[in-house]
Amino acid sequence: MTVQQGQTIQIEPQVTPERLETLGVPNWPIWTKEVSEFPWTYDATETCYFLAGKVTVTPEQGEPVTMGQGDLVTFPAGMSCTWQIHQDVKKHYSFS
Repeated sequence: MTVQQGQTIQIEPQVTPERLETLGVPNWPIWTKEVSEFPWTYDATETCYFLAGKVTVTPEQGEPVTMGQGDLVTFPAGMSCTWQIHQDVKKHYSFS
């Protein structure tokens, strides 16, 4: 699978509670993971909100991107990457 041109990791830092409520984030499932490193490929677009943790995600054909607590992040469908979790992660997530 290849990443289509223009597909990048999008980060909206320090999102307001009102924005989270509008998106329905409090109702999304929660995923947790301890400090680790692993490969991942997105079959669908994922939007997530980090409740805790710090991560560096490096796309196969791109530069490392660091994100963490308070960030609303969108990962494009088709992207293959490596996750390096620096601090245990807890996040809400939604696939579309």
